Amino acid sequence: MTAPLTRPHSPALDALLGRRFDVLDHGFVRVIDYMGDDAAVVQAARVSYGEGTTTTRSDRGLIDYLMRHRHTTPFEMCELKLHVKLPIFVARQWIRHRMANVNEASARYSVMDREFYLPSAESVALQARDNKQGRGAAVDPHTAASFIEVLTNVSTQAREDYDGALEAGIARELARIGLTLNTYTEWYWKIDLHNLLHFLRLRSDSHAQAEISAYADVIGNVVEQWVPYTWAAWTEHVRDAPRLSASAWLALAGCLDPDALAGALGALPERERRETMRLITAAWAAKGGAP
Repeated sequence: MTAPLTRPHSPALDALLGRRFDVLDHGFVRVIDYMGDDAAVVQAARVSYGEGTTTTRSDRGLIDYLMRHRHTTPFEMCELKLHVKLPIFVARQWIRHRMANVNEASARYSVMDREFYLPSAESVALQARDNKQGRGAAVDPHTAASFIEVLTNVSTQAREDYDGALEAGIARELARIGLTLNTYTEWYWKIDLHNLLHFLRLRSDSHAQAEISAYADVIGNVVEQWVPYTWAAWTEHVRDAPRLSASAWLALAGCLDPDALAGALGALPERERRETMRLITAAWAAKGGAP
């Protein structure tokens, strides 16, 4: 007779369920529910039932192998459901990650929250010279204060006009359209682990807008506690790993000293050492031999 299955769970994430993590001035992230954990990734990879492996070491090694070789499907077996309060302009960036299920508060059915986001004076900066969509040097305190004052006045006036329209009987779906993009909204957001890690790679990057990065940092801390083996493999092989073009890799490999490689690669696990050496040998062959 087949033994009954038990639901995989993460004690560390269980302890965070419902807890509010504040973000920005009025935003937050709350963990609502989840499915799976590191063991679920291993189970899916082995296409089996129960524990799916015999030792913690083999669990961790398999997850590391899957991440290193971009075998992404097992990571899609885990899901995380979050309740998020965020400014509308952050939500519009966030929604670009389409591999998720989202249900947002509707301003057609309910009155919008009165809160709006205001940046700190330290975060007000000039347009970057080398990045068309990013910030550059910080502005002087007077300019920052003036900008925040204008933003406060505009946001406050927009809210007063919204309230006035509602009091006059204007439909909520029309009254809302004059609100500013820094107005807060809320949604429930559910996504699988593979696509969540992709979200974190992009939104935790130094080139991402600071406001969405603040949310990514909080979510990253949650993921690290939820699936520590997956997090370690992802930071090692994806987030912190360099991404090179084929031309750049060939040029770099051509500069490597064959005599120094044995010692340099000695700290790597045996399988990864062999794989790395095969890549280097192939690059040397493409350039006509070792340097």
